[in-house]
Amino acid sequence: MAASAADIARHLEVVAAERQRREASPGLLEKVTALKAFQQQRFSHSYADLLASARYGPAARYFLDELYGPKDFSARDAQFARVAPSIARVFPKEVAATLDILSELHALSETLDTAMGRQLADARIAPADYIAAWQGVGRAADRNRQIDLTLSIAAQLDRITRLPLLRNALRLMRGPARAAGLAELQRSLETGFDTFRAMKGAEEFIAFIAERERDLADALFLAGRGGASGDASRKRALAALPSAGESGD
Repeated sequence: MAASAADIARHLEVVAAERQRREASPGLLEKVTALKAFQQQRFSHSYADLLASARYGPAARYFLDELYGPKDFSARDAQFARVAPSIARVFPKEVAATLDILSELHALSETLDTAMGRQLADARIAPADYIAAWQGVGRAADRNRQIDLTLSIAAQLDRITRLPLLRNALRLMRGPARAAGLAELQRSLETGFDTFRAMKGAEEFIAFIAERERDLADALFLAGRGGASGDASRKRALAALPSAGESGD
C-alpha cells in the first residue's frame, strides 16, 4: 500500500477499536453517544449564524452532519476500509489526500470521545459536566491537532473545487463506486465538494471555524483555573456551550 493508504487503514483500525472498547464497557457507549449529540448541539449553537447563512449554511451543515454528532458512520467506514488498500488507484490523488485527512480526524475524534465518555458520570450532560470531562482528559496537543485537521479538510475541499476536471472525474465514478459497494463514501465526497464549490471561496468560512474552535478550546482548558482569568474563561466556555434542553436542529 502507498503511504496514505497505510495511514488510512491504520486510522480506521483505531476507529474500530474504539467502537469495540465502548461496547465492552458497561454504559460507555451510551455516554459517548450522548456526548456526540451534545457536541452536535454545541456546533449548532456556536455556528447558528453560519447555518442560517445562504452562502455558508450548506458547508456548515456538511460539517455538522459529517464531522459532528451521533450519526452512525459504520457503513461509510466499512467502505472506507475496503477501498483503503487501493486508494491511489480508485480516487485521484487530491481526493486520496482528503480521505487521508478525514480518516486521521475520525480516529482522533473517536479516541478523544471515548476518553471524554469515561469522565462522565452518566449520559445526562450539562455544560459543567462537559467542561469537567474536557479538563479531565486534557491532551491539549491532540485538541489542537483535531482543530488543525478540521481546518485542513475545509481547505482541501476548497482547493478541489478549483479543479473542475477533478469534480467531473468524481461524478463519472458514481456508477463504478455504486457497483463496488462504495456508494456512501461517494455520496459523502460529492456532497462535500458540491457544498464548498457553491460557497465560491472558503477563506472566510475557514477563518470563522479557526477562531471559534481555538477560542472555545482555550476557554475550556482555562476554565478550571482560579482567579479572575479562570472565572472569565469559564463564563466564556459556558456561553459557547448549549444550555439544557437546547436542540441541535
